[in-house]
Amino acid sequence: MFNHNLLKFLHQLLTKVSQTLLLIGLLATTSICQAGSQKEEPLSNSVKSMLQKSIADLGAPKLIFANETEGTAWLNEMSKRLERRLPDATYRQDFLRSVLYEATRAGLDPQLVLGLIQVESGFKKYAFSSVGARGYMQVMPFWVRSIGTPEQNLFHLRLNLRYGCTILRHYLDIEHGDLYRALGRYNGSLGKPQYPNLVVGAWRKHWDYTPKTI
Repeated sequence: MFNHNLLKFLHQLLTKVSQTLLLIGLLATTSICQAGSQKEEPLSNSVKSMLQKSIADLGAPKLIFANETEGTAWLNEMSKRLERRLPDATYRQDFLRSVLYEATRAGLDPQLVLGLIQVESGFKKYAFSSVGARGYMQVMPFWVRSIGTPEQNLFHLRLNLRYGCTILRHYLDIEHGDLYRALGRYNGSLGKPQYPNLVVGAWRKHWDYTPKTI
């Protein structure tokens, strides 16, 4: 009887240890973010068509500055600030070029977008929130159903940034340029100051940039 109980106890213990190790492994490979939940709202046909066109147009990312010197200076400065979060230099530059391009084509400040990404995902490509938001800019899957195509992967760098910037631009248009209300919509916390303050704070503290006079 003693041996039977002992074996049963050891089996239960090993099972719990295995489950714990599995959970640790999952947490090591997947970032769980506590993002808000954007509200799925009906879109007019004209707005839907415009957003669909924006998402479908995947032009190659490029630096958009008055001259190459200014673009290189911005890229080098932002790369230094981002190095600790994205150690791979090649990937980091591709990421920054993509942020700059997608933000600019959406009429957004690239540094604001970097602040939003910092708050939303901590610059983790495979971030996944408790409500299902995905990727760097924590895009909700309903946007793919609404304005995208079924095969689109929201963990893809360029596509995630394209969706995130397009959505924020959409919310800014709805709110007539009111950034705080647009950010509230983006996070699903309209009317609450915490999230907009976090994003603007991260933008101003970590990513604010003034080009040097040449």
